[in-house]
Amino acid sequence: MTSIRSNTLDSPSHSAEVVHAAGGIPVRRRVDSRWELAVVHRPERGDWSFPKGKLEPGETFEECALREVHEETGLRCRLGRFVGHTEYRDRKDRPKVVAYWVMEVLGGSFHVNEEVDQVRWVDFQAAARLLTYERDRELLIVVEAADEEGASLVTG
Repeated sequence: MTSIRSNTLDSPSHSAEVVHAAGGIPVRRRVDSRWELAVVHRPERGDWSFPKGKLEPGETFEECALREVHEETGLRCRLGRFVGHTEYRDRKDRPKVVAYWVMEVLGGSFHVNEEVDQVRWVDFQAAARLLTYERDRELLIVVEAADEEGASLVTG
């Protein structure tokens, strides 16, 4: 898989102040073979979202996505399908670009941490109702459409 470096994504403003981040949409199969996905609650922001965070120096988007999902959810994952990216202004009014992948859960378990106090496993419809931001619901639509078309969400 080719790694995405922070200088390869076009930014919303082409500014040196762009915040680069990455995250994931962890998925697992239910007993009935349908997908469910993990969403996180961040008490400081009072929102429901997908796990994500800023790139560290020298880190690829893929490395960041895997690290952030593990830090926020305790889940060890494998990258699956690239879903896309979101662009918005962060709380400091800086342009922010976040790249996302579907992730196959390999193991691990959640423990409350300084960023996340809850992880919920939900189906597509419940996720659409629970997610706070329209940009996250748009990513969810991409994942659900791929699943409906029979595309593989995860590798393996």
